Parts: sequence; C-alpha cells; structure tokens
Amino acid sequence: MLWKKTWQPEIVLMLAGVVVLAFFSGSLLVELLRHLDVAGFRKPSDAGSVLLGTLSFHGAAIVAAVFFLKRHDIRWRDALGVTSGKWKTHLLITVILLLAVTPMMFSLKMASEILLEKMAWPVADQHAVEMFSSAKSVWLRVYLGIFAVIIAPVAEEFIFRGLIYSGLKKLGWPKGAWLGASALFALIHFSAPIFLPLFVLALALTWLYERTEGLLAPMVAHSLFNAANLIILLSQTV
Repeated sequence: MLWKKTWQPEIVLMLAGVVVLAFFSGSLLVELLRHLDVAGFRKPSDAGSVLLGTLSFHGAAIVAAVFFLKRHDIRWRDALGVTSGKWKTHLLITVILLLAVTPMMFSLKMASEILLEKMAWPVADQHAVEMFSSAKSVWLRVYLGIFAVIIAPVAEEFIFRGLIYSGLKKLGWPKGAWLGASALFALIHFSAPIFLPLFVLALALTWLYERTEGLLAPMVAHSLFNAANLIILLSQTV
C-alpha cells in the first residue's frame, strides 16, 4: 500500500499544490475565454469548456500520479494492489460493497433534497450531470461517458485515497484522514444534495482501499457507480 512506502513530504505538497493550481487556472481560463466570446467556450456545454473544465483537475491529477509513483519508485502494480493475486476476491468484495451502500446513498440523496427544499435552498443537478444533459454533440457525450467511467475514477482515487488519505494517515491521523479525505471528496463535486451520499461513498471506498491494500478495488467501485448513474441519466434523456 502507498502509505507504507517512504515518501518525500515536499513532493506530496508540491503535487497537491500543482493539481489545485491547475484546477483553478483551468476554471479561470474557461471563464476568460467565455467572456472573450471564443468559439467552443461560449457555453458551459461547448466542447472547449467541457474539455478544459474536466481535464484541468483530473488530467493534472493523472500526470501527478505518474510523477509521484516514478519519483518514489512505486510500481503501478503495487499501487493498484494486484501483486497479491487476490484481485478476484477483491472485485467480489467491491461488488458486494456497492450493493450494500448504493441503496443508502439514494436514500440520503432523497432526504437531502427534501430537507434542502424545506430550507428554500435551490436544488440543482451536479455540474457534471448538467454538462452531459446539455451536450448536443454525440462525440462530446461519448467523451463525458469515458471521462465518468475511466478518467475520473482513476484520477480521484489516486488523489483522495492514494495521496490525501494515505498522506494524512502516515502523519498519524487515521480517523481524521478517513473523515477528512471523504469530506473533501464530497465537497469538490460542488452539489449540496449529493454531499452526504458522496461522503458515504468515500468512506466505503476508503475502507475498500484499506481492505484490499490497493487502488484497483476503489477505482473499479467508483467506475461502476459512475457507470450506473450514467445509465440512469441516459434512460432519462432518451
């Protein structure tokens, strides 16, 4: 597992800073190009806005992952946890965990929406859902599907489970790492109705990361969860 390795703290901080900087720089650049009325950036659903908006964080996170593992001489096989030969058992645990957690997440989402409505809080769809629903190009929808099922799980699991959670745990804060990384994971999706469901999902993904001693199982679980939501969204927009 990554947290068992010898890390260079300054490298971890530098990479976290680079990913955050890339995210905010990408967001500002999208707004600037939209203000300048540049083709491809006039609407949030335009191809340029979508590509720059999605890759400014996740693309930077994947690049950071490659650099981090190479710098610390950690193989991808070790980071994913596939060297033990128990990957079939781990995938079975992944499916069982998803089946157990998903009903709880949908219940929390419904409860959150009801509570927010009673508080007169605007209940809006997650930004990623809005992008997919408003995308008119088939190819853009295909990209967003690939992004949701492959790119986002890989990038987010490395950042939140592999780097933030593992780094905080290595500092001697196991409970704080579990709760803090999970809360941060839920917050970065910028949607009040899904904060609690995503917080529960993140807690489960962290447990899965610990249980399987690698990133593969949480990445697969994250991917399957996103794929299920994508299928539901497609069924509603067809």
